[in-house]
Amino acid sequence: MMSRSVDPSGTTRPAGIARIPTGAKVFLILSAALMPLALIAFFASLQTTRTADLEVRAQLRVAAAESARALAIELVGDMTALRIAANAFADDAGDAPACARVQGIFAQQSASGARFALWHGDGRLLCGEEAPAFAGVRRSNAAGVIEARALDDGLLLHLTSREGDIFAAAWFPTALLRVIARPTGFAPDHGSSIRVGDDQVVMRALDGFRRTERQIVPIGLAGLDLSMTMASAPITSPVLVSMLLPLLMWFAAAGIAWFVVDRLLIRPLRRLQTGVGAYSPGEDFRQVDYGAVPAQEIRHLGETFEDITRTVRLHEADLAAGLVRQTKLTREVHHRVKNNLQVIASLINFHARGAPTPEASAAYASIQRRVDALAVVHRYHFAELEENHGVELRSVIGELASNLRATAPPGTQLGIVLEIEPHAVNQDVAVAVAFLVTEICELAMQAQDAVAIRITLRANDRYNQAVVRVSSPALIAGPELDALLENRYGRVIAGLARQLRSPLHHDPLVGAYEIAISVLPPA
Repeated sequence: MMSRSVDPSGTTRPAGIARIPTGAKVFLILSAALMPLALIAFFASLQTTRTADLEVRAQLRVAAAESARALAIELVGDMTALRIAANAFADDAGDAPACARVQGIFAQQSASGARFALWHGDGRLLCGEEAPAFAGVRRSNAAGVIEARALDDGLLLHLTSREGDIFAAAWFPTALLRVIARPTGFAPDHGSSIRVGDDQVVMRALDGFRRTERQIVPIGLAGLDLSMTMASAPITSPVLVSMLLPLLMWFAAAGIAWFVVDRLLIRPLRRLQTGVGAYSPGEDFRQVDYGAVPAQEIRHLGETFEDITRTVRLHEADLAAGLVRQTKLTREVHHRVKNNLQVIASLINFHARGAPTPEASAAYASIQRRVDALAVVHRYHFAELEENHGVELRSVIGELASNLRATAPPGTQLGIVLEIEPHAVNQDVAVAVAFLVTEICELAMQAQDAVAIRITLRANDRYNQAVVRVSSPALIAGPELDALLENRYGRVIAGLARQLRSPLHHDPLVGAYEIAISVLPPA
């Protein structure tokens, strides 16, 4: 017993048919409908074309050979007589019998318009008569060689005697050549011409635009070739049928394909596209009306998209809740870190007030400045964290300068001038820059009691780079500065420069430290 399945529309159909994809159904329908027409068109066109072409080629081959042979007999005979006469006149310029023989041979052709003439080297006419076609005749380069020239109204052949002092020419009009080259009992319409190199003498033109067959046969004289063209078989009923069948097949295929594809695929897909375009994230996907006979694959595609949107909505809700939790956790961590730094700063300040010696108090103050630098960077980093703008160095360095003035050693006169362009950096660069500026400023305060410090931040020539420069007369090279760098500050400053992955330049004559840092592109 055949099993049956029920599709989502409620239609019951055999299980085997339900499993056949729509594309396979369309392919089977088109193949079954167009296969008989394709076979008929193929065999009819093949047989008709083969038979007609073979017949035309056979007739053309026989007719061209016959015409070439007739032309060869006539032209070779006439030019042979002219060569003999030219040689005779070369021996005896008054040889009347030689002229009479040539006139006898050309008598019949002369009635049809052909002309011949023999001249002496000085231009005297020895035999025959002048003709317009002979006006441009010159002596041949080689004695006894027949040369040909195609004219508008006929064919000109000329030669020179073996001594080279007598030359002869013969002109054959197109009408005479057409009569000579006419095949015996050849009824089909055809065209013929005598080819002389790139030129030709058209004896018979084939009028009209049609399919043609061409045959070229050498005549065997002066490089002449006979070109004959014959019209191919006319368009008969079988040929017409073979030409129209592909069009009928195309119209049938287009109609069937349009109906099947439009009803099963295009319209349902357009409606599905409209429903998808109207969908907004966070909403439920609305049910789409696919029409009466949509492809089941499209209906299943819509149901799949509906399931996906439902899943995406649930995942988006989970991500939003997770983001809220993560934000709360980050804020809590920040507050705890800030509180811890404040506790550390308070402890350092408490111990500094109870320090037994000025050296210990100065050490606590030095630690206090570094903790303040870290706290400043942390505070500004968290302030910009949610907008992801990076840490603004102008604010960080400005607050660092205030802390340095507040924590300067007793008796130290400290003046700080800031020239800071607005640049943002990531947290790692901000921490290293804050520590580096603090170390260099403390180095200057340790070197002299009255200190004037200038801190600048300017854009570099390279993209996404800026230059931090700290300059002070206290940083000019000297024994006391060299001792401080050797014993304490040199290694720290070099380590911070390595952390910034850039060389630190020290100008001992001016008293300036300079380093290039990476900055974030403008938002």
